[in-house]
Amino acid sequence: MIEGVMANCEIIATGTELLLGYVVNTHPNYIAPRLGSLGIRVTRIVTVGDDRQAMADAVSQALQRADLVIVTGGLGPTSDDVTRDVVAELLGRRLREDKKVLAKIKVRFRVRRVRMPKAIAVQAQVPEGARVLPNDHGTAPGLAMEAEVEPEEKVSLLREPLPVKYGVLQRLVVLLPGPPRELQPMFDNHVMPLLRARGYATPAVCRVLRTVGVGESWVAEMVESLVKGRRDVELGYCARPNEVDVRLITRGPGAVKLADELEARMRARLGDIIFGGENDRLEDVVVRELIRWKRTLATAESCTGGLLASRITNVSGSSGVFMEGIVCYSNEAKMRDVGVRAKALKTHGAVSRPVARELAEGIRRRVGTDFGIGITGIAGPTGGTPKKPVGLVFIALAGPRGTEVRRMICRYDREAFKFVATQTALDMVRRALRVS
Repeated sequence: MIEGVMANCEIIATGTELLLGYVVNTHPNYIAPRLGSLGIRVTRIVTVGDDRQAMADAVSQALQRADLVIVTGGLGPTSDDVTRDVVAELLGRRLREDKKVLAKIKVRFRVRRVRMPKAIAVQAQVPEGARVLPNDHGTAPGLAMEAEVEPEEKVSLLREPLPVKYGVLQRLVVLLPGPPRELQPMFDNHVMPLLRARGYATPAVCRVLRTVGVGESWVAEMVESLVKGRRDVELGYCARPNEVDVRLITRGPGAVKLADELEARMRARLGDIIFGGENDRLEDVVVRELIRWKRTLATAESCTGGLLASRITNVSGSSGVFMEGIVCYSNEAKMRDVGVRAKALKTHGAVSRPVARELAEGIRRRVGTDFGIGITGIAGPTGGTPKKPVGLVFIALAGPRGTEVRRMICRYDREAFKFVATQTALDMVRRALRVS
């Protein structure tokens, strides 16, 4: 590649078991963030079966588009492991037995006192000119090969100037074993240093701002004008129920300073819908703030079935601030355990603003905490009425400044409904702590 041109990468995962859904392909989740830390952009992730032609087509097409092509899987000793052969043939490289690799494989079997099957020796076949990437956790080594590829006319569409030298494309092809316990240390210990040494690393900084309670389009509208027209900045979004992550990537020599400036401006625009950074969950932030302000919390849950208490207690240190959690699913439990009045239930129904209020105030009073949360709703898919449809939920937060009750319609399946309801409850606590 040419210095100063950002590298692109395509990842090709091989294995019919991936296409059949028997195995989940986790390799991109591991590889892509590490490449991103070097400023290498993953532009495509392709899955192909154990078919020679399909694999050859995928690799050939990737070589036309990407500076770096990573192929995972298919380096084993069985008949469906064809990656090594296909790539060697495609690049016009002969396979030769590497005596050092074969010797290392034999040692592994000797140490285990197991007879080495003859088929295993095929893993010592190395394409001419390839660099062997040692495998300390298995028998199949990884391989890295420089390749020169004749360009096709359509390659240059919508891309930065192609890294072309003497009329050919300069590429790097990396083959990695399929098992994660082999691939991951090989990638960290051998591929990453190789990429740095070959000049594939471009300074890059990634920041993630996590938001709650708003939609993806609203977030995008707020921040995209800040980076409009800039080629050294990339924005991305990841939307989940009641959450949107904003990913900011800056590249180049001034990447850190630029990231600092843009992050500050984004925080100013988005305000308190930002609850944390890349590794923060909302429950982490809430527990951290409860500890910081020396406040305590108790919960009374109906339709969420204890999920709120579960999320809070999954956080280390929560025992110092979370005093009690009750699941009061029936009306009898609401009256007996929290003190909800029978009149409120009869007059307004279990799913109502007054009952949510009494749940929050009752659990706070009963346990003696600074804050109490009450949640009641209709998770569905049955149980709704025209006046109280499926998805209706009331969330109440009782605290030193009084009681707030929020009404929401969460049109999700039961699991997502429960998550959004507890997410809203946690955010109410977070916001209350900011002004307490």
